[in-house]
Parts: sequence; structure tokens; C-alpha cells
Amino acid sequence: MSNPAFKTLLSPTRIGKLELKNRMVVTAMGANFAEPDGSASDRIIAYHEEQARGGAGLIITGATGVALPVGRVQGWQVGISEDRMIPGLLRLTEAVHRHGAKIAAQLHHGGLVAGDSARDGLPLWAPAVPSPVKDADFLSFFLESELAKMAEGMSGPPKVKVLEKDDIQLVVRQFADGARRARQAGFDGVEIHGAHGYILSSFLSPKANTRTDEYGGSHENRARLLLEVIAAVRAEVGPDFPVWVKLDSREVGKKGGITLEDAKITAQLVEKAGVDAITVSAYHETAYGKLHSESNIPQVPAAMLPAAAAIRQVVKLPLIASGRIELDLAEAELQKGTFDLLGMGRKLLADPALPNKIASDRAEDIRPCVYCVTCASAIYTRDPMRCAVNPDIGFEHLRRSRPRPENQRKVAIIGGGPGGMEAARLLAADGHTVTLLERGARLGGTLQFASLAYEPNQRLLEWLRRQVAQAGIEVRLNTEASPELLRELAPDLVIVAAGARRDLPEIPGNELPHVFSGDDMRKLVLGESSERLKTKTSWFTRLATRVGAASGISGNLDLVRKATHTWMPLGKEIVIIGGELVGVELAEFLHERGRKVTVVDEAPRFGAGLPIVRRMRLLTELREHGVSLQASASDIRIEKSAVHFNDSEGTPVVARADQVIVAKGASANPDAADSLRSAGFHVIEAGDCTGVGYIEGAMRDAQRAVDNVNAF
Repeated sequence: MSNPAFKTLLSPTRIGKLELKNRMVVTAMGANFAEPDGSASDRIIAYHEEQARGGAGLIITGATGVALPVGRVQGWQVGISEDRMIPGLLRLTEAVHRHGAKIAAQLHHGGLVAGDSARDGLPLWAPAVPSPVKDADFLSFFLESELAKMAEGMSGPPKVKVLEKDDIQLVVRQFADGARRARQAGFDGVEIHGAHGYILSSFLSPKANTRTDEYGGSHENRARLLLEVIAAVRAEVGPDFPVWVKLDSREVGKKGGITLEDAKITAQLVEKAGVDAITVSAYHETAYGKLHSESNIPQVPAAMLPAAAAIRQVVKLPLIASGRIELDLAEAELQKGTFDLLGMGRKLLADPALPNKIASDRAEDIRPCVYCVTCASAIYTRDPMRCAVNPDIGFEHLRRSRPRPENQRKVAIIGGGPGGMEAARLLAADGHTVTLLERGARLGGTLQFASLAYEPNQRLLEWLRRQVAQAGIEVRLNTEASPELLRELAPDLVIVAAGARRDLPEIPGNELPHVFSGDDMRKLVLGESSERLKTKTSWFTRLATRVGAASGISGNLDLVRKATHTWMPLGKEIVIIGGELVGVELAEFLHERGRKVTVVDEAPRFGAGLPIVRRMRLLTELREHGVSLQASASDIRIEKSAVHFNDSEGTPVVARADQVIVAKGASANPDAADSLRSAGFHVIEAGDCTGVGYIEGAMRDAQRAVDNVNAF
């Protein structure tokens, strides 16, 4: 199989003497899938085997601890710190090798970042006592429930162990022993983790390393520990076993931290020391929330490419680059020689079969990552990693085989939102006969509105629509799923994915004509109507028709999507009541289109429903751009041209409002399911009708519903 559009990405390459079938690398991601004692579990083996089955050339395991329980950064972190772990790791490498992929162990010691070791009462290993950070805001973004999960088991502030020379030599030995075990377990190479604030990175950082002995001060001294680790690892595994290093290209927001010039010097030192490649990464000052999406998991596309290009100028080693690099850009930069292998994390969680799909010229079938950072955010609350768009992640070991023909069913699905479309797609793939009923004029449900507020959601919407069309599923639009229709269809089962109930909360003034619910906004954008809207939208209809005719745009959805940053059919001053996911994403959308926005909610913290890492970034940027975020508000009431409330200090505030959007009030809606059960149908519920779970909840519920059908 080949695809000329990605000929370089699909071409073979080498790291040292390790031959790889293509240049696509599963970059190391801590998944939290191991056994509690650090042994490789069936769960982590199946997770990596799926990546190998999907066609990746190289898989790098995430954060494989060389010193467990010291240096632990996750409660279920995989370990390589004892010989007893070798048999499980051998099962892992054998599973990966069955599919023609190679696998490397990332040798890791958490150092100062080892929060789970601290929870166990163990000290954090460090080159020096860290200096305090002023104006830290990291914890301010967590909801109270999340803070409680983070604090579980903590008995007080962590202790710091400043390493003495004997400790340093123990660390060197632990990395070397980890490399030996990796080779014994059948790994094809090792990546020494010298980045992300972990122990080797902290010695490299001028900010973290304030030592005055031979391990501190000059660049060569700060790199001494890393170079000693490389030498000890090489002595243990021999000259032919591939060994490479992951390095920070910079420490974003850390005054006095690692700079790109530092990274270039370190790259030259490790090349001279005999490593076979360099993985180019970055890190950040962890005390500031927004920076958590500025470095190794960037929100900005291709954020680390300039650093890779700069390091390319000073070393001849193969470079592994990553950081939201889209495939077409990756191919172009590979051809230019900017780097040699493409590391992908989030993309290969969303679709582990991405390499096989581009090899067979099926790039349009790749399930898109929406860059919500659900994957990494799960780790912050000590949960196993998961993916918002791929509910299989972490559950590959529970995969059921396709049902036999005699067990295939006739299924009706009510609701064409993400949950309904995903369930239809999965059922069709399993051989079931599916009819998808949608009362609106197009598939997508509230995902259509979400795709306007956050553009990556549009890719998921388009992908789901394509998958449903390609599967040959019978789709009936503009169709109410009445009991009479369902009796005519005679399904074995009915999946209700009809969405949430979106009532307007009891807020004084909510009956005024300039007040819109979130559902009103969705209907406006999608060109739908209701009796409530008829009294509110004559001005909207006139304006939309006039501007649409002038611009050649038809339909409200296209009109809003293609609107400039200076025009929208809303006034200049908007108040949004509701600070959860919908409210804050809508605030971002309206601010970008020139509106003055105030967000008000009684909740003490904003952003519920958003993954933590995206929440930290979005809320910070809203404040930076002048959006007023009023949490812990009270006595909210709407008047003709303003919203009145008391702020968190009890001070009365008047926020002017041409329009008020109430972005709250959604709740589970069991009515359709209950009605159909009463009519004698076997019903399975999925998506927001069971409770508002947004995209992740819809996709996960769809998988659960399909599992129930297959077990029926």
C-alpha cells in the first residue's frame, strides 16, 4: 500500500541500527493503565497492540519508571524498576511485534514532578530546593470535586530531597538497569526522558538547578547527570542497541529556565555522547494554568516546529518532532529535512489506525482529534487516560468480537446528533440493520452549534456524516419517531439519542424579547423555529435575509460560519448567563466577532464540562481579552437593556445587554425513552438524554449502547 501524498511519511527510516517501516511514531504518553505495582497489565498491552495494529512504525511507551515507587507521576504508571516486571513487559513487546511495529521503552524518573510519590509519603528528588512562584493560578481552574480527587491521600506538603552524590549515582544506575531490563524484555530501543521537568530536565534547567558543585553552574555541569546516564545506559546495552533522548527545546514562562540556545548546546553534547536520535519537546512553568497547553501538548498548531528546525542546524542525528503537526504539513517538512520522524499523541488516540488509513489512501476516514485535551486532563485528576472522540481508548482489552449473523439485529436510532450517528456507524460495522431517524433537516444535533463555537468540532461533525453516508445507513430526516412509525419499522431494539431537555431556568426577566436560551441560539443558527422564537426573530430574519442575499450565502448556519469578525445578527453588548462549557465557548465565539461579553453564573468556578487543560487556557484567554467573568454571582435578574446581579463580594453590578443568552438549564430528558417503553419497545438510551455529557459523553454512550445491542 502507498499514498503519493504522504510518500515521505510512509517511507522507511532508521534510528541507529533500528529499521522502521514508516516515519510515524506513537509519542510517549503516560496512560495510567498499568497494575498498581507498576507491572504491565492486559489493559496497557491491548492499548499498545491496537496502535501497532493501526500501522505505526514505532511506539514509545509513556513514562516507564526506573525507580518506582520513587519518581512516580501516576498511580498506575508502568514500571521497569525491578526484574519481576520483565515478564509483563515481554508480553507487551511480543504483542506489538506481531503487527510489524517496533517499540521502545521511555526511561523515566519524575523527580520534582512526582506527585504520586509524594502522595505515598516519599520525597521529591531534586537538584536543589525549588524557589517559590509568584501569582500561581494553576489550582484556581479546578472545580471543587476535582480538587478533592487531587488531594486524596495527601497528608501535607511534599518533602524535597536534594540529591547528594550517592543519590546521583543511584539515579544513574537505575536508568542503566532500566535499559538492561528493556533489552531483556524485547524492546527495540530506549528513550531517556530528559525533558518535562523530570529529574534529568531539572538538572539541565538553570532555574531549577542552583547547585554549586560539579553538577551545577555551567551548562556542561548541568548536563553532567544526563551524560552520565547516557554513558551508563550505553555500557549496559552495548553499541548497537538504539538509545535516544527526549529534550526540552525551552521552558515556556519559566524565567531563567531552559532556552532554545541551551537546548542546542545540550543537543550537541548528547550527539557527541553517542545517542542515536533526539526527540524535540518543550515544557513550561507548571504554576500557571494556560501554559499547560503551550509546550508539549500545544493548542497552537506546529508550535514546536521552529525549535526542531533550529536543532536540525546544529546536529546530524535523526529528530522526532511532535506537537499538533497536521499530516500535510508534516509531509512537507519531512521532505525539507526539518525533522525525520513524526511523533503523534492525540491524533493516534483519536484514531490508532491513522497510519494504515493514509497508506491505503483513506485519509478522509481518519477520525479527527478535536484537541480538547481530554486525554491529558484525565491524568490531572488521577484517572486513567481517555479520549473524547474514541471511547475504545483504555478498553481495547474488553473488545467484543463481531456478533454472529444469527445475532444481528434490526435497530432504530432516534436522534441524529453525535451519539446517534456514532451508534449507527458502529452498529452498521457490526452487521446490524440500522435506520436513523432525525426530526431536523440535517444530521448533527447540537454538535452543529458546537462546531461554530469551536472549529475542530466541525471536523468531527463532517467525519460522522461521511461515515454514516458511506455505511449505507437508512437516514430519515425531518421525521418524528412516533410509535406508529416504529411499529411500521418493527425494530428489535430502539436506541434513543434524542438529546437533553433544555428548559429556560427561572430567572427574573427571562420572558423579555431580547432573552435567548441556548436552544434558541441553536435553532437560530440551524434555521429551525418554534413558537417562542416567532416573537423574537422578525428582526433577525430580515437582517439575515438582507445580508445573506448581498453575500450569496444561503441558510443561517452558513451565514454565521462565514460571518466576518465585525458582523453578526446580535447587538454589540452581550450577557451570557451560565459559565459551563457552552457559556464560555460561546463567549469566546462572540468576543472574536467583536462583541463586548459578560459571563455571569452563581457557580464559584467556571468551565464545568471542559477538560481541565482546555479550561485553563480558555478562561485565561477570555480574561486577557477583556471578557468579564463573574462567578459566585447572586440575585441575577434581567431587565430591558441590562442584567443586574451582585458580584462575588456582594457589590451590585449592572451589565449592559443588547441581548441576553441563557446558556444553562440543560438536563436529562427521559420522556421519549419512557414513552416508547410504555408502548412496548425495547429501548436503550444514549447521549444527552441520559444527562449532559457533551461530545465525550455522547460518543461513550454510543459505544455502551452498541455493546448492549451486541449482547442482546
